[in-house]
Amino acid sequence: MSALFSPARLGKLDASNRIVVAPMCQYSAMDGIVQPWHEQHLGHLANSGAGILTMEATAVEPNGAITHGCLGLWNDEQALALQQMIERLRSFAELPIGIQLAHAGRKASAHAPWNGGQPLSAAEGAWQTFAPSPIAWGNGWPLPSALDESGIARIVQAFVQAAVRADRAGLDFVELHSAHGYLMHAFLSPIANQRDDRYGGSLENRLRFPLEVVRAVRAVWPTTKTFGLRINGTDWLEGGWTVEDAIVYGRRLLDAGVDYLSVSSGGARGGIAIKLEPGYQVPFAEAARKALGCPIICAGLIADPQHAEAIVAGGQADFVALARALLDDPRWPVRAARRLSATAELPHQYQLAAPGRWPLAVKAAV
Repeated sequence: MSALFSPARLGKLDASNRIVVAPMCQYSAMDGIVQPWHEQHLGHLANSGAGILTMEATAVEPNGAITHGCLGLWNDEQALALQQMIERLRSFAELPIGIQLAHAGRKASAHAPWNGGQPLSAAEGAWQTFAPSPIAWGNGWPLPSALDESGIARIVQAFVQAAVRADRAGLDFVELHSAHGYLMHAFLSPIANQRDDRYGGSLENRLRFPLEVVRAVRAVWPTTKTFGLRINGTDWLEGGWTVEDAIVYGRRLLDAGVDYLSVSSGGARGGIAIKLEPGYQVPFAEAARKALGCPIICAGLIADPQHAEAIVAGGQADFVALARALLDDPRWPVRAARRLSATAELPHQYQLAAPGRWPLAVKAAV
């Protein structure tokens, strides 16, 4: 039996297999509101055969958006449009659907990737960015404003209100983005956080803001629903965040009521070269799984079904998150199941293309 296609629980969720659709920013919202693009994009992925679907990083306040086109949950109009879309998705898809809530911090106020991804100018509608310390993310990036304690409290409440809206919109789980140089991770990393107050300096102090967010969201997010975090395993920088830090953080997160961790890496500063190879982040996920014992999601250039199978079968992670592999082939889970002699559900409308119903099905799986 395939390990990748075995059923599993993620917190309070039942998943038909271990494949997670990773959150993928589409930069295609208007005023933070979902558009037809999101519905067709998520509709494809909801019928991909994956076990779990995670919606893209969604800003909790306007200045926490990466671009003008990012999704938002800072007002009720955004929440209502999201709820209506989720209801339509559920009319044809049964898999759990969640959302990643985020604040981009000093990486906000940027162009979409297809327009270069660089910071916006004032003429292009740039907005003030925020960070733990007034340190630019990279060359050519503006200096962010260092948050004072009232600003920190405001953002904690922005996460709370976004979580409340996500619950009302009918999402099955929420994942907070605490990686990739965004605001929560910026407070954690000594590369970005050079404060000398109770929010900076020691690891304990650098954990303070993210844990305040987590505890505040945990207080309003239903205990019957799954609650997770995406964290960094490393900054890939000397003097930066380490896997040992991640394990300390993970223990505190579990104590605060988090159900799972999705382990990633990088993003603490722009312009860093990382040696990219299939599964390059899996060792960090494996270290977290061994130390913490909670459900762990891994990611990072995983596109071969046998590789994904080996990760789960070998106990390196409980779930494998796919992003660009699914953009390249939205039926990746179905084809992977055929290669692994397993089964991934096809919609009834597509079952004429299933093995035994279409003579080219076996060739399509190769």
